[in-house]
Amino acid sequence: MMARYNRWMNEKLYAIAAGLDEQALRCDRGAYFGSILGTLNHVMTGDVLWLKRFAGHEALAQPLALLQEVRAPSRLNDELFDDLPSLWQYRRRLDAALIEMAEIVGGLPPDTVLSYCSMKGMPVRRSLQALAIHLFNHQTHHRGQATTLLKQAGIDPGETDLLMLIPEL
Repeated sequence: MMARYNRWMNEKLYAIAAGLDEQALRCDRGAYFGSILGTLNHVMTGDVLWLKRFAGHEALAQPLALLQEVRAPSRLNDELFDDLPSLWQYRRRLDAALIEMAEIVGGLPPDTVLSYCSMKGMPVRRSLQALAIHLFNHQTHHRGQATTLLKQAGIDPGETDLLMLIPEL
């Protein structure tokens, strides 16, 4: 469900952002990552950083193979793509891979471990399922910032709650 929510929100935010001119996209609005484009890039940077780690798990290597196309970020404010169309094109592909990855992670035993190195090069071992939750929580947090930046630009992004994807019974 979180992977589908991620895709839904990204499609919504990127479609709105595509209607902005370059100045509005790049305007520093005082947010942690500056602009709307900077914030969307940070979500991508975080995703790429974590998913490259996830791709090290044998069950996830194939669905996350497209990560070989982008460099590993060295900082959390790295811009992996310097324009919205390129960012959105890769975002769509990554979101499809995230849906496939989430299905696999959901089927793994809850005690599945992911071993990786931190950005400081330190070895780490943590629950793969908990790290997947962290990934989706990180996306939600920064997309919330992006919606605030859009509001500052005079655009109401509309409904953004996960509740919109939870079917009524």
